Amino acid sequence: MNSNNVPKRRRRSSSLVYAEPPESLEHINDQAINPNLNSQWVNAKGAWVIHFVLIALLKILFNIIPNISQEMSWTLTNITYMCGSFLMFHWVRGVPFEFNAGAYDNLNMWEQIDSGDQYTPAKKFLLSVPIVLFLVSTHYTHYDLVYFMINFLATVAVVLPKLPALHRMRIAFFNPDPEEER
Repeated sequence: MNSNNVPKRRRRSSSLVYAEPPESLEHINDQAINPNLNSQWVNAKGAWVIHFVLIALLKILFNIIPNISQEMSWTLTNITYMCGSFLMFHWVRGVPFEFNAGAYDNLNMWEQIDSGDQYTPAKKFLLSVPIVLFLVSTHYTHYDLVYFMINFLATVAVVLPKLPALHRMRIAFFNPDPEEER
């Protein structure tokens, strides 16, 4: 039971997908008081360049490993970037800094960027990078079906959570029970 002596409601166990409930007035006020340092860096100078630098460094890293073909190198670059992107933007929830009284605890970084607004320049860029990397890796793997499917599945796993239709949606297999104490 929470402080209001009202029992917490649990999410139905048969539901595989659930929507994160809207923020309470207290959380909205907490979010408006201080800037969100967790997601502000996305709009800073050089934040977009780092994605291309990381992709280039991953490609160089996989190129220097012996006995790895160019096709495998591009596929590993794609998968590594996609896994890192998914982990950073969609898996981890909350803010590592304690400055906002837990106002962002139930939101992942993608939902925190630009206060959750859709179709901002930063979100358009972050959506386009995995797609462009997929197209480049598909070209350099010479459209081989196996590499194509691996790259395609990795890209879909990262692009789908970024779509506005899935904003604040959670899949039960990958996320713990939501916090309902609001």
